[in-house]
Amino acid sequence: MSVRMSPLPLIFMLMIHRVSSADWGVSYSPSHICALKNSSVIMNCTYTYPTGHQIMKVFWTKNPVKDIEHPDLSEDPEYSQRLQYLGDKQQNCTIRLSHVTQKDEHMYCFRIITNRTDGKWTGYPGVTLTVTDLQVESPERVTEGHNVRLTCKSSCALTDRATFIWYRNSQPLTVRRDGNNQLLLQSVRREDAGRYSCALHGHTYISPAVQLSVTYAPKSVSVSISPSGEIVEGDSVTLNCSSDSNPPAEISWFKGGTIVGSGRIYSISNMSSDHSGIYKCKSINEHGDKYSDAVTLNVMSGLRRIKAHLLDLDRVSVHYRVDAEGKSWPNGRLVILFISIGVVCGAAVIIKMFLIW
Repeated sequence: MSVRMSPLPLIFMLMIHRVSSADWGVSYSPSHICALKNSSVIMNCTYTYPTGHQIMKVFWTKNPVKDIEHPDLSEDPEYSQRLQYLGDKQQNCTIRLSHVTQKDEHMYCFRIITNRTDGKWTGYPGVTLTVTDLQVESPERVTEGHNVRLTCKSSCALTDRATFIWYRNSQPLTVRRDGNNQLLLQSVRREDAGRYSCALHGHTYISPAVQLSVTYAPKSVSVSISPSGEIVEGDSVTLNCSSDSNPPAEISWFKGGTIVGSGRIYSISNMSSDHSGIYKCKSINEHGDKYSDAVTLNVMSGLRRIKAHLLDLDRVSVHYRVDAEGKSWPNGRLVILFISIGVVCGAAVIIKMFLIW
């Protein structure tokens, strides 16, 4: 820092410099601030100036350069709406800077101007501001039943004492907090999978979310048959194996103890009696394997049916006539025919016919 002085003998100059250093002073507390993005920062400041000087103007500036007039931040469009002077023209020079971003990372200094020609003083070095965001540090995946620790990290040690808040899928978590900026998940379950983010209590900024995947062995393995119901020789059948697992499981199909296929879907076309048997699927991934319950396919060999709808007799009205002997007969002829044809092993044909005259 420098003070304007008129030429004087060297010994007198040294004395004046010492006096000036004692009378002029700016104190910052703290001198380094680490602030969260979008937060407000308080720069605490006090100052003194020599007796006989009258304060004309006080202001804050940034990155002061020697022999260049320092700009007043309150007149800078980037700061004028965000900077609030909380001090006075006596001793207090504290300010508040709101909605800080990385663009605000500078050294900030307090400047005093008095009514004297040599009455200009800049408190250098000033307050160094660093602005940080938050990042969640976490493994990408964890195995079910294991413990995992997530850390909410900043690029610098936050100046203000902070209470961290954790979110999963944008919903706040209120349990299992370990330490000040860590989240400990114990005996992880599948329900713990999701997108995790963190924030500071009292601040609006929330970190970008990171995905935590929970891996586990196959569970809930089952087989479904389509179409369901009776299976006739010549039909086509599809078996579907469903399994809950992470990572996705590989599927194998068994008839009895023999492997017959792979993949979630096992299809059989043109069914025959040879396809009858007990089927099950096996689901396997890096964490384990599990079999489904067995299902039985029973193919009815050589059975064919042809059906005709039986006419609903309740909906038929028959008109009768009476002959000379007093007997009644239907007026006209009504024929109701029901045919059922069955072929068993290539034989046995049955025809039923009902006639009403």
